[in-house]
Order: sequence, then C-alpha cells, then structure tokens
Amino acid sequence: MEFRVMGPVEVRRDDRVEVLSGRLQRILLGVLLARANQPVPVDVLTDALWGDRPDSRAAQKLQLHVHRLRGVLDSPERLTFGAAGYRLRAGQDEVDAVRFEALVKAASDQEPQRAIESLRAALALWRGNPFADVETPVLADWARRLTERRLAAVEALYEAELACGLHEAVLGELTELVREHPLRERLHGLLMTGLHRAGRRSDALEVYRRARQVLVAELGLEPGPELRELQRRILAEPEPTPESAPEPVPHRQEIPAQLPVDVRGFVGREAELAELEEVLSAGAPVVITTVAGTAGVGKTALAVHWAHRVRDRFPDGQLYVDLRGYGPDEPVAPADALAGFLRALGLDGAAIPDDLDERAARFRTLLDQRRILLLLDNARTVDQVRPLLPAGSSCRTLVTSRDSLAGLVARYGAHRIDLDRLPAADAAELLRELLGARADGEPEAVGALAERCARLPLALRIAAEIVRSRPGQAIRELAGELADHQDALDLLAADDDPHTAIRAVFSWSYQRLDPAVARLFRLLGVHHGHDVDTYALAAMAGTGLRETRRALDVLVRAHLVDQPSAGRYQPHDLLRAYAAELAGTTDDAPDRAAALTRLSDYYLVTASAAMDLVAPFETERRPKVASLDAESPVFDSYDTAFGWLDRERVNLLATPQHGEPDHVVKVSNTLWRYLHMGGYYDDAFALHTRALHAAQTLGDAAAEANARRVLAAATLRAGLIEETVDHLERALTLFVQVGDRSLEAATLNNLGVVTGRQGNQAEAAEYTRRALDLYEELGNHRLMASATLNYGRLLHILGRRDEAFALLEQSLAISRDSGDRTVEANTLCGMADICAEQGKPQQALGYAHLALNVAWQASHRPMECAAMRTIGVAHRHAGEHELAIRYLDSAAHTARSVGDTEQFIATLNELAAAHAAAGNLTEALRVYRETLSDKNGDRLLHERAQAHEGIGDAHAASGEHDLAAEHWQRALVLYRQLGLPQVDTVTVKLGGARG
Repeated sequence: MEFRVMGPVEVRRDDRVEVLSGRLQRILLGVLLARANQPVPVDVLTDALWGDRPDSRAAQKLQLHVHRLRGVLDSPERLTFGAAGYRLRAGQDEVDAVRFEALVKAASDQEPQRAIESLRAALALWRGNPFADVETPVLADWARRLTERRLAAVEALYEAELACGLHEAVLGELTELVREHPLRERLHGLLMTGLHRAGRRSDALEVYRRARQVLVAELGLEPGPELRELQRRILAEPEPTPESAPEPVPHRQEIPAQLPVDVRGFVGREAELAELEEVLSAGAPVVITTVAGTAGVGKTALAVHWAHRVRDRFPDGQLYVDLRGYGPDEPVAPADALAGFLRALGLDGAAIPDDLDERAARFRTLLDQRRILLLLDNARTVDQVRPLLPAGSSCRTLVTSRDSLAGLVARYGAHRIDLDRLPAADAAELLRELLGARADGEPEAVGALAERCARLPLALRIAAEIVRSRPGQAIRELAGELADHQDALDLLAADDDPHTAIRAVFSWSYQRLDPAVARLFRLLGVHHGHDVDTYALAAMAGTGLRETRRALDVLVRAHLVDQPSAGRYQPHDLLRAYAAELAGTTDDAPDRAAALTRLSDYYLVTASAAMDLVAPFETERRPKVASLDAESPVFDSYDTAFGWLDRERVNLLATPQHGEPDHVVKVSNTLWRYLHMGGYYDDAFALHTRALHAAQTLGDAAAEANARRVLAAATLRAGLIEETVDHLERALTLFVQVGDRSLEAATLNNLGVVTGRQGNQAEAAEYTRRALDLYEELGNHRLMASATLNYGRLLHILGRRDEAFALLEQSLAISRDSGDRTVEANTLCGMADICAEQGKPQQALGYAHLALNVAWQASHRPMECAAMRTIGVAHRHAGEHELAIRYLDSAAHTARSVGDTEQFIATLNELAAAHAAAGNLTEALRVYRETLSDKNGDRLLHERAQAHEGIGDAHAASGEHDLAAEHWQRALVLYRQLGLPQVDTVTVKLGGARG
C-alpha cells in the first residue's frame, strides 16, 4: 500500500492507482495522513471537509466518507475509530512524503556519491506540488514545508554533485534554478562554485554581481557572509583550469540489512524467544543456533521475528538467504549464496572468486571482527550450510531447517531448538488475533478450528482468512466443513509427521476461488523461478494486467501467496508444491507448455528491450525477437532497465534450463553483456555453456560461434587463458565459415585483447588491425570503437604515441555517438595517459576527470579505478606528489575490491613511483615488492618489468648500484621478451651503473 501526496493525492496498491471518489475524500485522506498513526478528532475532520458551513449531519457524512475510504484500503482495519477520533495506520515506507524526508535526512550523513543516490531517490518521488488537486487550509502548511524541503534537497544534490567533480554536468540546471529562485543565496553560491571549477572565474563573479543586485533591489539587503566569502576566495585564487577537481571520494562500505519484513500478528513462542535471547546474551562460544521443525510450523516466522528484535545488537548488518532446501526448485548452492553475501558486503562481481573454498575464505575474512547476524533459512543439509559459517565469535548464525542438522551440533557445537506445533492456547490466540471480536463469541469453535489446522501457523492464517470472508456463517460450521475436507483428502506428510494435515486447509481455501483465480494459483506452481511480478504472471496466464492484479489480490488476502515486496509475489514452498500438484492433475500438458512458452517469450522480449538501453551500440547484434502479445514494463532510462535485469536475473536464467535449444541460444545472446557488466560470471558460464550445447544440438554453426565468443569472456575472467583462446579461435573459424564478418571482426578484436595479456603485443596488434580493416571494409563504423581503442592502446605501449592518440580521438567520437560509455571512459583514460607522458599534466587531468564522470554515471567501478589512477599519474607528472599518492591509493583500493588484478598491479606500480618521486624510497620499495609478490600478477609481464625497473631506480637513488643493476637486468629481459621500447631506456641505465 502506498499513499502519495507529493502531487495529486493518490492511493496505490501494487502497480495500480485506486479510485478516490472525489475532492472531499482526498481531503479526508490528506488530513489523516498529516497525522498518520495518531487519532484525529472528528471536529478537525469535519472542519477540514466543510469549514464554517454548519451541518447537523456532518458526523453522519463523515462516517460515509470514512466507509468509502476504507473500501480502497488493503485492509479496513487500517482506518479505525476510537474515543479520540479516527486513526489511519500507515508505515513509514508507505507515505511518499515520509520516505522523502527519510531519504533527505539519510543523505546528510553520507559521503557525496552515496548522498547523490539518496537525494535522487527522494526527488524521484516528487510528482508536482503537494496536494495539487486539494485546496484546504489544514494541509497548506504541510504542502509549503514539503515544497521548501524539496528545494533544499535539490540544493543538497547539486552540492554533492559538485563535490564529485560533476560541475560541467550541472551548470545548465543550476543556471535555470537561479533564474527561477533569484532570492536563494545558496543556489547563487552553488552556481558560482561550479563556474569557478569549470575555469569560468569571470562568469562566477558575474553571478555574484547579479545576485547582489537582486537582493538589494528586492530585499534591501547585502548578500550574506557565505556568499561574500565565496566571492573573496574566487578573487584571491588563481584562474582555475577545467581540469581542477575535488579530492577523491572514498567509497563507503554499505551495511547490509537483508532481513525480510517482520511477521504481522506474531503470537506465542515465548519460551523459544527466551531461549534464543539466552544463547545470544550468554556470550558463550555457541555462535550457531538451529531451529528445526516440520513444514509450516513457523520456523521462519520465529527466526525473522527474533532477528528484528535483536538487530540493533548487530551494527555491522544482517545477512539473509532463503536456501530453498525443501521447495520444488533446486536448493540454493552454497557458492551462489556466498556470491550474494559477498556482493552485499561491498564486493563487486568481478572480485568474487570462482572456487567455492576461496569464496568461503573471502567471506570469513570480510566478517572477521564484524558484528553481523546471519539468518540461513530453509536449509536442507549440513553441507549446504557449512561454507556459509563465519570463523570468529563476533557474528551469530541462525539456521532454520526441517532437518535436525545434527552435524552442526556435533562438529560446531550448535545449539538446537526443536520447534513443535503451537500449543493449543497459542493456536487459539493466533486465531483470535486474526479474527478479532468475532472469535470471542465462539471460543470452543475457535479451539476446534485450531485443532483442525493441526495448530500450524500457516494453516491457521489461511483458515482465518476464509472465516473472515464469510461473515454470515458461524465458526463452528466452518470448522465442520473443514473436517469434511480432511476426511476426503490424504494428509500432506512432512518428515513423516502424521499431524501435518494441511492439504485439507489448502483445498478448503483453493476450492473457494473463482476459476480464473484458481488457474493463476496453479500457474504459480508451473513457474520455474522464485518470486515473480505481475507482468510475468499476466503474460503466463495470457490475461491483462488489471485482471491479473485482481486475482493476485484475492490470493494474497487468502494467504495463498506472499508479497515479499511491492509488486512481487511468492508462495510458501508447501503452497508452491500444492499448486504444482494441482496444475499436473487439472491442466493439460499442452496448456502448461503454452503458459511456459508465453512466459519465456515475455522474459526474452522484455530483456531485449532493457538491453537496448543498457547497451544500445549492440542492438543490431542481439537476436531478433517476435513482438509480444502481452503488456511489459516500459524503461525510460539506463538505471530502470539495469534495475529490472537485476530483479529478474534468477527468473531470466531459469527459463533456459527448461526451454527449447533455440530459446537458450537467444537468452545467451541477449544477456551476455549484462552478466559481464554485473560480474555474474557463474551465471554467465552456466548459461553460455548451455547455449553452446544447444547450438551443437541444433547444428547451428553461427549460434555455436557466438556461444563460444561470449563464453570466452567468462573463461577469461576465471584466468583460463588457454581455454579462452581455444574458444575464440574456434569461434573465428566458424564465423568465417558462416560468413558473419561483423562478428568475425569482434572475435579478432577479442583475440587481440587476450594475446596482449599474454605479453605478445605484436601479435595482439596484428589481430586488432585485422579487426579494424574488416570493420572498415564493412562500413560498420559504430562497432569500431572498441577495436580502435585497443589498437590505440597497443600502439601506445609500443611507443607510437602520436598515432595512438589519433586513434583514441577516433574511438572517443565513435563511442559517444553509439552510447558505449565503457569504451568512452576507457578511451579518455588512454588519452590522459599519453598526455601525462608527454608532459601535459593539465590536459591529462582534464581527460581523466571526464573519464571519472562517465564512470560514475555508468556505475562502472573498474573504470572509476582507471580514471583515478590516471589522475594520480598526472599529479605525479605535475610534481603534486601528495595528491598523486592520495588518488593512487584510492584507485588501488577500488581495483582490489572489484577483483581487477591487472588494474591493481598497474596501480601499485604507479603508487610506488609516486612515493619514490616524493622521496619516500622505503615505502616505494615496499609497494613495488607487493606488486611482484602478488601471485595473480605472474602473467602480467609488462607490469612486472615496470616493477623491476622502479625497484632499480629506487636502489640507485639510495646509492645501492649493485642492487639497482640486478633489477634493471631483470626488467631488460622482460622488456626484450615483450618487444617494447623501454629496452633502450633500461640499457642506458645499466650502462651507467656498470660504467
């Protein structure tokens, strides 16, 4: 449920807007929201609705409007009446104005880059003037306050963006805002700052002159002290250049908060909660607790409820995973669970190790000395849990399972809590909590119903909803009706427990559904993913969104499906199994197959539309997909498209596991770039391997070639160089065979990258030149950006700077035209590197800061690292050693966090050189030796050669000429092996040392 007041007053349920009957109902809702969760007296409400017009029937009219408002709420109990008046219950995340305030407040405590994200999220909630369709004095103050807060948030956003060096990007918007709000001094100051940092000092001073003129004319006041001080500083400082930039902004590690929503109406379990508390508070070496019990007994509810009670004791965060040990789908593999945890702890996808043991070790390292609560839900075996356990005693782990997990107790000293069905009194109390006053008149019937439901919370909640939906029938009659169902159905046994009789409860609820709703429920059992949104279910059912939403509302109210987040649905695993069983006995196999085909088509078409925004330069390469006979979300930006792909990744990858070979190939071709950018290398390897086998099954040489091409990107990440080369060489042969010259060129370009990493620069240049020639022959200039960049980089390494720079300028123009932001940022870094080496540090800074802006906008962490490294190098060439060390240290930290070994080693070399230039020879030698000691850097011959040369330089500066000569000799061998021009420079150094 969402209440929206920042614009026209609206009530939204899932993805639809509920109809409010008129202006008075909108005023009523607005006044109740202004005092949400507090009683509002009747006279306040009647005054807001009818003002000074006396009306003896005002109270009755108010009751009518309240009744109508309850009709659009998800539960009538949200709006209650008491002695003090009417109270509307609304969570903090359900009112857009409250969420807006919370996001703005959070931004005030965040570093600039994170503040930008929070503030943009806050401002995205704004749809126009608050209460745009309501005019009443009661709400005027709140509307004015929100409008002022929005403007203050806009100012804070631009201040954060200026702090991140985005002055060029915001000048136009700031200029327009100053024109709209000429009396806000802070806006004038932000515009002056942006202009000054962009090298436009005279324009900045002109802004001050105009601001003073307006303030004096309109208010009779001089500018305030902050604006005057800013003018003084601008006058006192030398003319800045466009390359000037703020200090690097360190990335603040996010605190994971992954717990599911707390259970509503939690009843009982006091003994178990006390036992959990005792284990936590004792400070004993017991750091693992297991909650074991039969299906539907409430293990997850207990664990989640307790976790919310103690979350404040874990300031470093809470991690949660549903291991799906007993659902119809495959259990979550420990490697996949670890990948999710590592991402939540701030590790980028590219930095996540491939090996399970390495992932577990990295996880334990990140948890060391941190106070984190882990909730491992629905585990199947000890082997599934063991890799997810922390090593130290600072964390606490809570595991739920239908199994006793005796191995955890025996080996790790886990404390086990065996959870039985609710005691009779607690089961009846839960029903009374759910049924309200209606239960008071039939206490015996409530007890009988609780027993019929086997005192299982899941069954009790479903039964309670059915009782509530039939207000004219006595509870005892419904309990008897359920007894009849139980006699007619088998027991659904779990863990051989004869008391787990909940299939009857499911059936009792299911048989009351309309046919269309019942069919949608069965489709939830056919769907292969975990959770699902409205669009996918509508596509699967072949119905419209409105009809699907209505059916889902019924299923949610009946507790036959959960809604873990807005717009997403997920049945309990027992209910999913029941739905699958019904689908198998009710629906024909062709009907089920048709539903899955519609679902697969929906995911493929929508993913293709998302990728058109994420990677527009590859639209022509993606497989053509048929038009979709179903509604799908509309993506209006890169972020919304990428966000949808992230949300649906599991579902997108589930359909190829059950789809036809042709579908597997299309999904692989569509998603490969997204999986690579997101660092989902496990998923990429699995998907593209299936695509390769599917292509071979089809006998489709073109599909096999492309599967090998994209699979090579995953094997390269794993360090499997020989396997990568094999895939690319076979792909090249097949592309030539089928006559796909565009992808032949792309494969040649990729071979250039791989052979360059092997140290064979001449062969790499030959591959890349052939790719460029082929693109030129085809006249396909839009796809030339990457190959042009790679060729320019290779020429730069070979010492041909002028030729390299010209190629990079071409690459920059092509990438900007095609929208390839990765190549654009990479090219700008290459241009900056060349300028720095040519003694043009200010130009180098200009290009590098542009690259940093592009990387920030694209959320491309490896490119952020490359840009910061280049900025550091430029500062070193300019003699600004402190700034150089600061940027390079930040770049090294980022490179390590994203797992970019090549970038990390190269950055360490530059950091060591900066320390040496600053006279810190001891620190320089330490960093150089770290470069050489990194086991992952053994294959990076160029970087190792640079490290040996740098060590030699440092020893020579200390007068240790024999040691210097030893390392220069090692560098010379490597440079000769690579055929690089540094051979001449090092030879001269060696001659001087021996002379």
